[in-house]
Amino acid sequence: MLPAFAQASGAPPSPETTEKVAPRQHRPIRDRVDHGDGTSTSSNWSGYAVTGSSFTSAKGSWIVPKATCTSTAHQYASFWVGIDGYSSTTVEQTGTDSDCAGKTAQYYAWYEFYPNPSFEITSMTIKPGDHMSAKVVYSSSKFTITITDVTTGKTFSKSATVSSAKRTSAEWIAEAPCCTSSGGILPLANFTEVLFGDDNTGVTGTCNAKDSSTNGPIGTFPASAIQEITMEKNSVKEAIPTKLSSDGTSFSVTWAAH
Repeated sequence: MLPAFAQASGAPPSPETTEKVAPRQHRPIRDRVDHGDGTSTSSNWSGYAVTGSSFTSAKGSWIVPKATCTSTAHQYASFWVGIDGYSSTTVEQTGTDSDCAGKTAQYYAWYEFYPNPSFEITSMTIKPGDHMSAKVVYSSSKFTITITDVTTGKTFSKSATVSSAKRTSAEWIAEAPCCTSSGGILPLANFTEVLFGDDNTGVTGTCNAKDSSTNGPIGTFPASAIQEITMEKNSVKEAIPTKLSSDGTSFSVTWAAH
């Protein structure tokens, strides 16, 4: 049986108490298979990654999808923007979850400087349909995550050093997070569809990134650097991204784990 969700205290948080250890972790890509044509598969990620060197920013936006919870089993779905993790062992990231605690849907925002723990941002109340904007910026040897609920106006930032970060990729991802009792990937919640990027959210300047040679939307990176990632387990597709929009900023990921 999967562990129960952590429950927030009934008392309102003090201004300093804006985070707690989150019940889930969001790890680097697993079981990655590159097909040599700009597409790849993974057992825990779906969406887009761009590869390069010395990334200093990744910006994303998405609309929080509703979790459809019809089973008594716990299921989970995470949506985020980050740096690293496609070809390295750290991930600097922030996002939201649309999870199922049995038949009850739960939503929250989080950040993570993996391999450090994931932290829930308790000062933000997340609801399906909220338009989210988030970014990860590297400067002066530190990463700073900022996530904003555009719908409510709430925002949160946090900085940390990640000594082993390679800064070799940026990502916009729908994820089946971790971990089962044996350290495996958790069951993916039915999120139907998540919409990423400027064309879908109206948040300008997303989804884009900056590395040593490119500064712009996903689609402005060299074709050889763009990876379209499908989540697949045991040869069964679980989450499938669309092609990028014509301006290179936007896409969606559809739940397919029937």
